Amino acid sequence: MPTTINLASQIEERLLERNQLFEQFFSCEAPRLAQACSEMSARFLRGGRLLAFGRGPYATDAQHVSVEFVHPVIVGKRALPALDLSVLFRPWLQAILRPEDIVIGFGPPEGDPEVWATLQEAQRQDAMTFALPGVEGSYAVDAATQDPFMHQEMIEILYHTLWETVHVFFEHRELGHDVGESGFLYPFLGTQKQGTNDLVAEVASSILMKVHDDAKLRAQVAREEAEQIGATALAIHERLRRGGKLILFGNGGSATDANDFAIDCVLPPPGYQSVPAVSLSLEPANITAVANDIGADAIFLRQLIAQARPDDVALGISTSGGSRNIVMALEEARKRNMLTVALLGYDGGEIKRKRLADFSVVVTCDYIPRIQEVQASIYHVIRESLQALNQEVLSHGSA
Repeated sequence: MPTTINLASQIEERLLERNQLFEQFFSCEAPRLAQACSEMSARFLRGGRLLAFGRGPYATDAQHVSVEFVHPVIVGKRALPALDLSVLFRPWLQAILRPEDIVIGFGPPEGDPEVWATLQEAQRQDAMTFALPGVEGSYAVDAATQDPFMHQEMIEILYHTLWETVHVFFEHRELGHDVGESGFLYPFLGTQKQGTNDLVAEVASSILMKVHDDAKLRAQVAREEAEQIGATALAIHERLRRGGKLILFGNGGSATDANDFAIDCVLPPPGYQSVPAVSLSLEPANITAVANDIGADAIFLRQLIAQARPDDVALGISTSGGSRNIVMALEEARKRNMLTVALLGYDGGEIKRKRLADFSVVVTCDYIPRIQEVQASIYHVIRESLQALNQEVLSHGSA
């Protein structure tokens, strides 16, 4: 069986491999992305909506981009209209699409013909379209890698920059708004008007700075947390061998990460074995019932009580480390002698201080989009490690 040291070395290498790929991709794409954001802001000002969709794990990208625009993580940012249409995207889009809308289709590295066909229909109705990936659209880009996990992480960075940059163009005085809260995101913006071309160029440079910040943070995690990530994967694997399952949960963007991790387990890439997993964040009826009748703090606790078995793994994702509903679920999991795991941001927060997780992996950063981008890399390399451990067991069994 692989040791923690062996796994840590592989994990560090895989994390650093991502940095080279991502920085190379965005060095080419930043100017086009900045220009696309300028057009998006104009469409939002005309009453347009962002309509997103994908299938399988890529449906979680549609969930994530929707919540980013509707419920921005920066206080003071306006809520922008966005919907995830993944559950029935083609007929839903046909029913509600307007010419001023923005339509984003997500898919695997090789693309999704049904997503492409739907985007083409939307473009014929004058909607702005993003094919991620694809060859046709207002913004279309080929996949930079055939690795599905790295592809998805790179696309997450892309739509985070869309969200951040759209607000900059909104608040630029040329569109009739003050700079306001965007000052710390884009310090080059001042009270003086700039020409659109100048602003696009400045924003493109800032996008590259953000990608570089993301790379530095991922490199820090590779250096400081690789051994902990490897130990986490080994502990999860042992529970799975005993018949346990992963129970995942998170809020907002972290909810979409919990959903994605669960889907990556049960519908993995070709060549992977499936892993039993559920996401409590993927249960809107349960969440809204518990929130309405008891309170939002209990939305995961109540579900955990119903779903948990002693050999299960409770894995909470929290950028703050202090979300009350995550804390309560992990406390309950510990009472039940479950293995507890937490993917955290900032300094690990209350979850880290109270040692509520047997294994915590902390992305030491105070900016949520960057935390989430690196957390996606972390749970993907955990998934890769679980596959490697399964293969090791199978090879020993057949020896």
